Amino acid sequence: MPRLKVCAVADLAPGDARVVPVNEKEVAVFNVGGAFHAMDNACPHRGAPLSDGRLEGKTVTCPWHGWQFDVSTGSLVVNPETRQTTYPVAVRDGCVYLSSKADA
Repeated sequence: MPRLKVCAVADLAPGDARVVPVNEKEVAVFNVGGAFHAMDNACPHRGAPLSDGRLEGKTVTCPWHGWQFDVSTGSLVVNPETRQTTYPVAVRDGCVYLSSKADA
């Protein structure tokens, strides 16, 4: 499975996010206490960049209208059946890598 290098682990602090282009879309990569998670960056409500949202624990809040998503699953907090596409993330040799193929 093709992997894209996102950054060095030290370059993405806990609580921060980074945007990576994948297959003509933007994917947000989040650091949750040293665990890395990735999902589509555009909020399904109005397209706001979730990477600009407030990350508290595993929950990111959309900066425009307050929708909240669990970054580990992509699920909308108030309705888990609504979810963002997520992507596998791996850490190897001190670097964060993102799969270019979404989770099934």
